[in-house]
Amino acid sequence: MRLVRYGEAGAEKPGLIDDENHLRDLSGEIPDIAGEVLSRQGLDRLRALDVRSLPKIDPNQRLGPPVAGTRNFLAVGRNYSEHAAETGSDVPKEPLLFNKAVSSIAGPRDDISYPPGATQVDWEVELAVVIGERCYNVDEDKVLDYVAGYCLCNDVSERQWQKNRGGQWIKGKSAPGFGPLGPWLVTRDAIEDAGRLDLWLSVNGERRQEGSTADMIFTVPQILSYASRFFALQPGDVVTTGTPSGVAAGMKPPQWLKAGDIVTLGSPHLGEQRQTILG
Repeated sequence: MRLVRYGEAGAEKPGLIDDENHLRDLSGEIPDIAGEVLSRQGLDRLRALDVRSLPKIDPNQRLGPPVAGTRNFLAVGRNYSEHAAETGSDVPKEPLLFNKAVSSIAGPRDDISYPPGATQVDWEVELAVVIGERCYNVDEDKVLDYVAGYCLCNDVSERQWQKNRGGQWIKGKSAPGFGPLGPWLVTRDAIEDAGRLDLWLSVNGERRQEGSTADMIFTVPQILSYASRFFALQPGDVVTTGTPSGVAAGMKPPQWLKAGDIVTLGSPHLGEQRQTILG
């Protein structure tokens, strides 16, 4: 299934994209794409619905982030060796975990405003994992059972704040709009292998990133199992898994995003995002 949340920011309703790419309303069936709905049992109930009986919705509706109720927005740094190299960083021996503020989450086509005082805003296309059930101290061979599905994330970053303001990455990763998710949440059963997904990103039509999750240093099961040793992941939590090479910080000279730039990113299985940078 491809699950979505549509409508004005803060008032989104749950929906899905059917096999003919129609947007259909789920608000008569569930309150939101959150909590128990994301569990194995909750998703099974959605699969059992007669999709053709669900109301069709205007496809021009704004799409919001495809999951609600997120309490932890976790990210993984330097998870592609070429990306680590382009930024002059060592390859980590364990997953390098950090947080993005939940308030950074945005829809896949929402504009991104340049934060006051920012000078080095960068892009990062990533595969994000959405947790479906409480996940604590779970082994790698079982941890995918706790996953509801996958979506795209643009891990937007202010590099000056990330690297030169005390080493706390959350400062450079968390401005409003710095965490676009979607366009949809693809349930785990619809992705044959999350470790073999192509990713791409362009700025103003020029391709900047091309990669595959097959090149990740730490796989999705390794990341989730590792994180679960330290804290409990909850339904609706998002774990974004790192970016391939090709970011602005790795260019010589760096080409930071500026007002008017248009960022597009996507994956054949996960859809596409589009953001305009506002001054």
